[in-house]
Amino acid sequence: MSGPEHAPPTAPPTAPLSVAVCGTRFGQVYLSALRRCPERYRLAGIVARGGARSVALAEEYGVPLYPSVDQLPGDVDAACVVVSSGVGGGQGAVLARQLLERGVHVLQEHPVHPAELADCLRTARGTGTQYLLNTFYPHVEPVRRFVAAARRLVELRTPVFVDAMCAVQVSFDLLDILGEIFGGVRPWSLTPPAAADGRPLRSVDATVAGVPLTLRVENRMEPGDDSTSLFLHRVTVGTDAGNLTLVNTHGPVVWSPVPRTAPDAVGRFRPGPGASAEVLGPVEAPPWKAVLEEVWPDGVLHALDELAGRIAEGADPLRGAQRHLTVAQAWQELTGALGFPQEAGPRPGSQVTAADLLRTSG
Repeated sequence: MSGPEHAPPTAPPTAPLSVAVCGTRFGQVYLSALRRCPERYRLAGIVARGGARSVALAEEYGVPLYPSVDQLPGDVDAACVVVSSGVGGGQGAVLARQLLERGVHVLQEHPVHPAELADCLRTARGTGTQYLLNTFYPHVEPVRRFVAAARRLVELRTPVFVDAMCAVQVSFDLLDILGEIFGGVRPWSLTPPAAADGRPLRSVDATVAGVPLTLRVENRMEPGDDSTSLFLHRVTVGTDAGNLTLVNTHGPVVWSPVPRTAPDAVGRFRPGPGASAEVLGPVEAPPWKAVLEEVWPDGVLHALDELAGRIAEGADPLRGAQRHLTVAQAWQELTGALGFPQEAGPRPGSQVTAADLLRTSG
């Protein structure tokens, strides 16, 4: 298998990079990330339309609010474009190209149509700037832990299958997670799923990097809200030695060796060596407060550090971009086969905890 295409972040320049954030919905995570690391990054301003949320965030962070990228000051080094691109009906890719043409390096939140992605990469190379697509979840620590272990596993043993679940909103980054593990998604193939019949999960049989993939996608959304889903990611990489599972996007990561219960000479079961399952890292996933305030912002910083390393190095912006291009093409094929998301329901009810499940009725 080839080495990871997310190169270890190079130390950013001594002077903090001046960074603007475009968009304030998911852009709130980027703003939080920049506040966590003032020694490496300085928030130069927010680019947004000027709604109540954007105004409030500009006041909270004490930075100017710019209605367009044309009004950004000339000393902005980089910009995080956290605005929907063409596939989501937004102008994210247009903003990214405008910034690159101004000589501003760009970190763009996914998903991006493959044609828009290729166009941004060409623009970056032509203007001597850096452009990096952020598929986000491959940068968060629990997923990085899973990917590192899975890469080592498929180096040691033969991959047999991948079994995965995801919400359609995060299907792009699921494919990129698999691309990280296998050094790319090719050879890739997909069997169109059966017609939608109201089931909440659509099952897709595919091949990723030549490995059989069974994928179940929650292809549903609430009208006007693409942030709703019953879950994010669950991934199992199966090998002849056992299965490695990312139980939830935020962990835990569980290694389950193949069963070892060989019988003795007269047929009595005898336990084999080792545990029946082991957890790699923390046994529990972090609470949502820590996810929003630490795990996700730290993931953004991991991606920003990669961009900063490329800037300091003067790297070719096309380096490592082939995997993202092939992921974007595979994602386009997948979402085309799934069709338009159905309306989600029922709406989430009151919170249920593990303690609730352990409590006996009556």
